[in-house]
Amino acid sequence: MSADAIPSSIRAVVIGAGPGGLAAAAELQRAGVDVLVLDKAAQVGASWSTHYDRLHLHTSRGLSHLPGFRIPRRYGRWVARDDVLRYLALYAEHHELDVRLGVTATAVEHAESGWSVAWTRGSEHGRIEAETVVVATGYNHTAKLPDWPGLAEYRGRVVHSSRYRNPADLGARNVLVVGPGNSGAEIAADLADDGVAVELAMRTPPNIVLRAVAGIPSQALILSMAMLPIPVQDALAGALQRVAVGDLTRYGIPRAPRGIATQQVRDDVTPTLDVGMLRALRAGLITVVPAVASFTEDAVVLADGSTRTPDAVVVATGFRRGLEGLVGDLGVLARTGRPLVNAEQQLAAHPGLFFLGYSNPLTGNLRQLGIDARRIARAVAGR
Repeated sequence: MSADAIPSSIRAVVIGAGPGGLAAAAELQRAGVDVLVLDKAAQVGASWSTHYDRLHLHTSRGLSHLPGFRIPRRYGRWVARDDVLRYLALYAEHHELDVRLGVTATAVEHAESGWSVAWTRGSEHGRIEAETVVVATGYNHTAKLPDWPGLAEYRGRVVHSSRYRNPADLGARNVLVVGPGNSGAEIAADLADDGVAVELAMRTPPNIVLRAVAGIPSQALILSMAMLPIPVQDALAGALQRVAVGDLTRYGIPRAPRGIATQQVRDDVTPTLDVGMLRALRAGLITVVPAVASFTEDAVVLADGSTRTPDAVVVATGFRRGLEGLVGDLGVLARTGRPLVNAEQQLAAHPGLFFLGYSNPLTGNLRQLGIDARRIARAVAGR
């Protein structure tokens, strides 16, 4: 990785040095394309360093490597957060990628040569002209908080899941976790395992699956169904859920309103892979409560009208893509802030502009990043 002067032109610029950006750069380089990677952080994969301490990949090591360099076996089947960071650093070194850290891409604009990327680094600033720009700043970029009535006046402690590290750091003995997705469920389990009294607030019951069934990763089982029609996927996955997870109604979690595949396609919601929440729930260490409706100065009001006064509220309500400042003037974003295209797709008015990592596949994000990076490289090489 180089710290030299930033060039004024290059064939391709990748914005973001996370898994998607590194995979795109490696595949472009393998296709013979000169490529530069920009990232505002001080290390590759920086967003991983901010995740909670307990985090491991929910997908197996063998199905999670990026193109051209496998995750070392010594990291185990379910790779820990810090080992993901080590792997990404090794990946960049292995491919000898030109990654410029501490450089913030501030705007992507049309230029005579194709595209112009404005950047800043401390007091420096400049532009890079490129035929191709790949935006890969991450699906989970900017923390999202619901606009609950009274939240601004609430005097209690509210922490987004992106700022949660571990029970000791939170320092609370009575916690309300909001959101039953993967982060919320795992944080609730982490707290419960430490003896914290945990209530888990949910609006829509999640589809919960085990991380592995009979030793087979759920990701592999989902991959085996991926070519089947959505209703068939729902039926097969539902049958597996009933056998492996069972009926959770007695614990306050009724059946999800849609099947796993339908929920992903219609709602962009992946299933919750259990890594301890079910055990804590059945042991009475986690109590499910209704959704949060509002806040007063001193309490959290739930949808059934009851109130709570926890030591802390951990909000696991997801992220926004955060692309408005970078490409918001180009008309490439949907109302949700998500790019209108992903992978090798391009808008007719914006040839050479690619977005990577803005899908949310059931078959695993890291695996899909590798597939889509190859597709982008083929599209660029064929231009």
